Amino acid sequence: MPKNDDGRCVMRDTCGSKGFFGKSLPCPYDGSPVEPDDSARALLVQTCGSEFAKGPVCCTKEQVQTLRDNFNQVEPLISACPACRNNFRSFFCSFTCSPEQGSFVNITSTQQSNTGQTAVKSVDFHVEQQFGEGFYDSCKDVQVGTTNGYAMELIGGGASNYHEFFKYLGDEKPIGSPFQIDFPETTPPELTPLNLAPRGCADNDLASRCTCVDCPSICPSLPPVAAPNAGPTCHVGTVSCLTFVLLLGYALAVLSFLSGYFISTSIRKRRERSYERVALSEDTASPRLHTRGLVGQSSLAQYLDDDSLGTQSESRNLGRGTTLLDPDETLQPRQYPINTFLRHGFYRLGLFAATSPWLTFSGVFLLVGLLNIGWRKFEIETDPVRLWVAPTSESKLQKEYFDENFGPFYRTEQIFVTSAPVFDNQAINTPVLSWDRLKYWFKVEEDIRRLRSPSGYQLTDVCFKPAGPRGACVVQSIAAWFGNELEYYDEDTWAKHLDGCARSPVECLPDFQQPLAPQFVLGGVPSDQDGRQMFVDAEAFVVTYVVSDSLDSAVQAKAMEWEQTLRTYLTDLSERSGDEAGLHIAFSTGVSLEEEINKSTNTDVKIVVLSYLAMFLYVSLTLGAGTVVREEQGVFASLAIWARNFPGLFKRSSVTSSSVSVDSQTVPHILPRLPRSLFTGSKFALGLFGIALVILSVSSSVGFFSLMEVKVTLIIAEVIPFLVLAVGVDNVFILVHELDRQNLLHGPNAVIPASQGGSTPMSPTFSYRSPYASSVREDVDTVSVPQYLPAEERVARTLARMGPSILLSTITETVAFSLGALVPMPAVRNFALYAAGSVLLNAMLQVTVFISALLLDLRRFEASRVDCLPCIRLPSRIALMEGPVTGSGLGRIGRFIRRYYAPFLLKPFTKGFVTITFMGVFVASVISIQHIELGLDQRLALPSDSYLVDYFNNLDAYLDVGPPVYFVSRDIDVTQRSGQQALCARFTTCQEFSVANTLEAERKRPEASFISEPSASWIDDFLGWLDPGKEECCRVRKANPDVFCGPRDNSRLCRPCYLNKTPAWNITMEGLPENQEFMRYVKQWLISPTTEECPLAGKASFGSALSISEDGDKVQASHFRTFHAPLKSQEDFVNAFAAAHRVADDISRRTGADVFPYSLFYVFFDQYAHIVAITQEVLGLGLAAVLVVTALLLGSWRSGSIVTGVVVLTVVSVMGVMPLWGISLNAISLVNLVISLGIAVEFCAHVARAFMSAGSGLPIDHPAGQKERDERMWTALVDIGPSVLSGITFTKLIGMSVLALTRSKLLEIYYFRMWLTLIVSGALHGLVLLPVVLSIAGGSGFSQQEADEEWMSTAIRHDYEYAPFLADTDSLASD
Repeated sequence: MPKNDDGRCVMRDTCGSKGFFGKSLPCPYDGSPVEPDDSARALLVQTCGSEFAKGPVCCTKEQVQTLRDNFNQVEPLISACPACRNNFRSFFCSFTCSPEQGSFVNITSTQQSNTGQTAVKSVDFHVEQQFGEGFYDSCKDVQVGTTNGYAMELIGGGASNYHEFFKYLGDEKPIGSPFQIDFPETTPPELTPLNLAPRGCADNDLASRCTCVDCPSICPSLPPVAAPNAGPTCHVGTVSCLTFVLLLGYALAVLSFLSGYFISTSIRKRRERSYERVALSEDTASPRLHTRGLVGQSSLAQYLDDDSLGTQSESRNLGRGTTLLDPDETLQPRQYPINTFLRHGFYRLGLFAATSPWLTFSGVFLLVGLLNIGWRKFEIETDPVRLWVAPTSESKLQKEYFDENFGPFYRTEQIFVTSAPVFDNQAINTPVLSWDRLKYWFKVEEDIRRLRSPSGYQLTDVCFKPAGPRGACVVQSIAAWFGNELEYYDEDTWAKHLDGCARSPVECLPDFQQPLAPQFVLGGVPSDQDGRQMFVDAEAFVVTYVVSDSLDSAVQAKAMEWEQTLRTYLTDLSERSGDEAGLHIAFSTGVSLEEEINKSTNTDVKIVVLSYLAMFLYVSLTLGAGTVVREEQGVFASLAIWARNFPGLFKRSSVTSSSVSVDSQTVPHILPRLPRSLFTGSKFALGLFGIALVILSVSSSVGFFSLMEVKVTLIIAEVIPFLVLAVGVDNVFILVHELDRQNLLHGPNAVIPASQGGSTPMSPTFSYRSPYASSVREDVDTVSVPQYLPAEERVARTLARMGPSILLSTITETVAFSLGALVPMPAVRNFALYAAGSVLLNAMLQVTVFISALLLDLRRFEASRVDCLPCIRLPSRIALMEGPVTGSGLGRIGRFIRRYYAPFLLKPFTKGFVTITFMGVFVASVISIQHIELGLDQRLALPSDSYLVDYFNNLDAYLDVGPPVYFVSRDIDVTQRSGQQALCARFTTCQEFSVANTLEAERKRPEASFISEPSASWIDDFLGWLDPGKEECCRVRKANPDVFCGPRDNSRLCRPCYLNKTPAWNITMEGLPENQEFMRYVKQWLISPTTEECPLAGKASFGSALSISEDGDKVQASHFRTFHAPLKSQEDFVNAFAAAHRVADDISRRTGADVFPYSLFYVFFDQYAHIVAITQEVLGLGLAAVLVVTALLLGSWRSGSIVTGVVVLTVVSVMGVMPLWGISLNAISLVNLVISLGIAVEFCAHVARAFMSAGSGLPIDHPAGQKERDERMWTALVDIGPSVLSGITFTKLIGMSVLALTRSKLLEIYYFRMWLTLIVSGALHGLVLLPVVLSIAGGSGFSQQEADEEWMSTAIRHDYEYAPFLADTDSLASD
């Protein structure tokens, strides 16, 4: 046939169809165009436009009717953009009717139709590239709100260029062209390609110009905003300005230190050389400089000689550390009223507890018993929302508003299916799809559809049905592409069909009639060398069942019952699918998360018990280390002697005279004579009692707060026992160590001074008076103070001396923990309250009943009764009076601190080095803090063996779809034109930055908005539904326009709603409904079924998008649905939350509407919008409380400020380690930081108070002040350092180290790692940095009267001294 006939046709009329139900096929026709009759002309002009108003054409009226019907199907998808709509019509009208059809169309093959006629089978359609590109460009961005997608996905198969677009349009398929249309890229010389002028969406004429939503090139640009995850904007090179300033400042500090050290060293050497020359010519002997003088004597005497310094008045506050040759007034200790009051109070408390132990036990345990009555109201909170979301949280209130107005978000049951690994450690990266596996999975889905819960509920009873109760369930699965049947497919055809459905989802609509994009059902899709995705080789496929949720508890219970049945089925399936089909199943149901979080296996009961056992063993073995006993053989030495003498039992003795002296160590015994201290000196029972008090304090705290209706959480059950154990045992060590010291000074084994001759120790019933009865008694003869004191007195003095320190640490810890209650999340607030209550109760028990227990244990020891078996009393052994006492009061740690550590630490160079080092740690920590991330991976809250861990791993790896997000508008009257214009986008009078326009503009910058899909604008689809050009949409009865037509009403009885309206429906919105007319139409739109003929109807897509008032006269709220970009990390979720709220705030500001965003995960991430500010607030208040408490109880604002500063550095160092150890900032880590603040005080408080109490202090500017502070710090380190190291540091390390064995990643990361960092950092700052800073700038000290009197009397009698820097050989040997 001719192929280059201008003005001739190659196709005309219809010649039957391919099948009985097929579409009409054109007939081959070699002839001239024909002039249509009037009716055909009118229909042609109505369908194709005025360019066909005259002249012959190559089509018949029947063909034009077919064109019109096809255009009506695509009209709702593209009519919003006139350029695309008109290009589409021109393209197919020219192909079908153009009189020059023969110049660009060539028939390449024919076929026999069902009527026996010859019909067209395939043609070549030659189109100019310019028109092809213009046609594609005008349609590629046209959006379809109902699917949150693009028209190109539906009319062009998701084409990415005009070649793919034309190929999709021309491919023969049931829904599309009935014959093949090919579009060759080259045109034969005898043909001329179709070269129409394409319309552009940005053209100014109304027949072309589209709105911003469908034409990005005309969109107004939004003001630039920084991405939520944008780092610091100020940089110097590759580092932030803050980092640069810190590094520069630190470098200058180090340089200054080194320069100052070398300069001072040079000056000192010059002075030493000058002093040596002077010493050769002058007599430097002075009666004031005695080498065995008192502490500070040699350093202070030279200043007291010079009256011009006024040292007489300055030295009035000197006590310990002064010289006896000073004036008397310099010997008066500085008194601090609060300290004196506290010592008096604790002395009286200790004396009462010691003298009346059983009364104390009865009273305290009665109170504890009353507190534990609250267990009757004990409840555990398990709802994740009520656990982690504050009742006043903005996101929680918004969620409740959304649920009340639009219904709760759907419940999802999701399954990931991958290839099962052959070996446990094999990487899963093989294709999951095969014909056999496909058949297996179709049977699985059939089983799921038939599942029945115990009450008989099936999937159809609980699933979400967008088309109504009789509609299909929403099930997103590859089975939906096959119509849930494999009957029409085989091993050779399934792959081609699946690939075609993945590339053009609109051709494989599921039962619920919404296109199912491949990213919803396939994961891990590889690509070939050309970048073309190979869907058949996907590594995973995803199945999602959407179940309806409800605020009605009965409806919700029905869904949950079916979900539990599904969970049981999938659990069984996951165990057998590997053997049956080589598939690995990972799944989650609507009930899974809450069930798994609340699993009892996550409480790690064994770990808690193991921690307590480890702590008990440590406490029991170390508490008795300082017990003062006469010299005895050790355990191993006793066993060695017994083994050496044991054979003597079987030898005949050659000694017959009873007068011969026999060495008892050579006499054989049947059983070894173990040292008595092994039985009487141990403190197993006391240690067990101390740990029992910890458990009792936790129990009482739970009882009290349960009575106050504060619910327990699993974090409380898991963590507080560790916390209170670590904190509570510290005070046990401190009290026991101090009692050992009192026993050394005043116990039965204390050295009796010569002034008292050989007098026997006083009776325990000796009438004694409190040393604190009067703070100043000048008439007391200190020499006459007795060495021996009764056990009750020693225990009372123990509490008097250490009680203020315990009070200081307890108050700061309790206040710090209580500040955690400022965090609004219930789980955190409840944890803080329980922790504060437990710590406070534990301290109260320790200063009462534990003091009574100390007294009973001391009596047991002095009566030689066996530990744990006090009814057994060991017989007395003959002890020589001259036998040495084996307990010096200093253990190995104490001797090490005295001989090596303290002198080294207090050297000037060491001080400088320590200061510079910790300054470097601070700088590094601040730099590291800038990299702390926000968030809490929900996998960490699950048991390590939970099936949900595998599910979340698959979710991250294979699902490339972001969560839906809804922008809710309220307080806007959409019945008025201004309200409509504030929402819409597809009309010329819509606000430039309306809700829909802004969301579209934000979608174009996903890096800042995290919005990736077009929004579903109900207002645009509703007003488009009224367009009379869409004849199958809004219809009313011809006879009675007040009655709407239903989808089944005959078209002859109905007409479009806005037909013949004045003014007519138009894109300027003039004449569109308002007021009650608007409400009348919108109610009908919401119940109109969404069909292929009218996809703009609102029932399926927007049935729940509007909240209408009860009286039906207004729209209370509405939402615009879109999707976030795929969110893979906690940072992504936090940033998406922040970005959505920023977008909503911008919309509210520009439109005047109240707009907020809602997504299912927002309620859990609301905390991160405020957590940085909350962290600053809580830590700031905590530090202020620490400053006030420490300054008041230490009696020095300077020392209090130093302690607070060291606490700050400790907390900063913990925060600095967080990003290095994978610890994010969230509610849990915030509470741990508050705990860090409280526990850091404990490392510092005892050292600081010992420093302040070590003796009198000189003013900071006194010439001898530095020497005096060094000596006080040396005394404090020797005195309290061992207790801090063994009683605070080691106990916490042992308790926390057990947490390393936990199966819970949450406990491991947020408790073991953080607390281990805290313990190490706290110990280093408290025992290294704090002593250095206090020795440099610590406040003036005050003396404890008891210590001052004893030290003075001992010094007078024995010329005694502390010689920290000039220790003589004798003192070293004594160690």
